[in-house]
Amino acid sequence: MSPLTAPPHPLAQVSLSLPDASTTAALGCALADALLAQRAHIEVHGFVLWLRGDLGTGKTALVRAALRRLGVEGPVKSPTFTLLEPYVVSSLRFHHFDFYRFSDAAEFDAAGFRESFGAGCVCAVEWPERAQGRLPTADLSIALQVKDDGRVAHCVATSEAGAQCLQAMTISMQQPPPSAAAADC
Repeated sequence: MSPLTAPPHPLAQVSLSLPDASTTAALGCALADALLAQRAHIEVHGFVLWLRGDLGTGKTALVRAALRRLGVEGPVKSPTFTLLEPYVVSSLRFHHFDFYRFSDAAEFDAAGFRESFGAGCVCAVEWPERAQGRLPTADLSIALQVKDDGRVAHCVATSEAGAQCLQAMTISMQQPPPSAAAADC
């Protein structure tokens, strides 16, 4: 994995242990709840989430759990080949990007994705370093790393909205794990 550099000027940061797939899903659910709590801010300013980590570290699984929590019932596909999978959740537009296939950051401009960022949009970006210099600064960055049989999520907030989301996520992850019946959040 490429070196994990934190976005500039972190307001808050935390590392969370994700020993199995269910805790990764729980983090996605906590993210969804935190985003809903920030809905008024997102409707005006938008929200940018960077997702970093090697292949197979759970970036798409995290987004899938968040989207399920937000009420998406149909297929939640990885945007590896399409680059973008759009969803409408509540009054927000949720854009799930995957820039793994970019060979040059200029591909971001050529694809016209800049218009997808802004008011009313949550933009979750996998492989943001492939569009370096083109993306808006992340409100929240989550870097996933394999550790033993699980993962570790290194979370960094660089905006007040990101810090509030991170605080809510951290509190949620400290709650007792859900019962088997509620394993999907």
